[in-house]
Amino acid sequence: MTLAILADIGGTNTRVALADGTTVRADSIARYPNAEYKAADKDIAHILRDYLATTGARPDGVCVAAAGPVQDGVATMTNLDWVMDGAKLATATGATRVAILNDLQAQGHALGHIAPDHLRRLIDGPVHPAAAMLVVGLGTGVNAAPVHGQGAARVVPPSECGHVNMPVRSEEDLRLMRFIEARLHSRGETPHCGAEEVLAGRGLANLHAFAAAEAGQPQEKTSAEVLTALAAGDPTATHAARLYTTILAQVLADLALIHLPYGGIYLIGGMSRAMTPHFARFGLTATFREARRVDLLQKDFSVTVVEDDFAALTGCAAYLHATTA
Repeated sequence: MTLAILADIGGTNTRVALADGTTVRADSIARYPNAEYKAADKDIAHILRDYLATTGARPDGVCVAAAGPVQDGVATMTNLDWVMDGAKLATATGATRVAILNDLQAQGHALGHIAPDHLRRLIDGPVHPAAAMLVVGLGTGVNAAPVHGQGAARVVPPSECGHVNMPVRSEEDLRLMRFIEARLHSRGETPHCGAEEVLAGRGLANLHAFAAAEAGQPQEKTSAEVLTALAAGDPTATHAARLYTTILAQVLADLALIHLPYGGIYLIGGMSRAMTPHFARFGLTATFREARRVDLLQKDFSVTVVEDDFAALTGCAAYLHATTA
């Protein structure tokens, strides 16, 4: 069995691990703060070298998941000014097999390799193992991509669908859209109310600001503060969480009709896990299964939260193993 070194580069930390085939060695996982390397004019190559110097491992392959665009085998981390390609990773690790994935793609390749106790079903429905799946990231940003095929034939196409328009279904939705557009404009940002503006980490803060304005008591809270207030029963935080749940269900329903993920919809990221305890109370299932002219949403598709911090590493291992087996 071949040995691989894996890295999951987030906005704050980079996680590095070793894998035997598709199995990540849990005791090998290490975290490196990106800021320390950026401050020293270092990048992912230096992190990988430091990790290998500590472990003494000699990997045959290397796969990196980057929270940024990957084009023509080159990944760019705009917030870190890091650019990586196959040659850089091969030189840093001595590996002869190299792969670079977008982080959402890595999560897609992890599906089917995640332990059942790290999967929490939110919406029940039939699951067809060989069918298309959908991975939806709800964290610092928002994105989603279909997952087609198995093994070496698996394809997870790139996407930027977090920037599609927020669904507007009611007068309140319209007021919310205008509120966020004005909020963005006041900050000198592009005044477009995409799904990310209401479903990412900053999205819950935006929803709370809107709910507070609607109540005639304008105030600002971070998403973490909103979650704390929600747990305490605060009505404004409750309003924000209800909006979040409704909008998410509508977005998931739209994506389900576009991609037909009969193999299941899988939510990843910090916001999906933070909001999981509240989804049932605010009617995620009922809104998702709202009647439309076709009855697919009433009887098909399941929604599951992935509660595995290291799923991207597993996806890297699975991709590298499948494409070189």
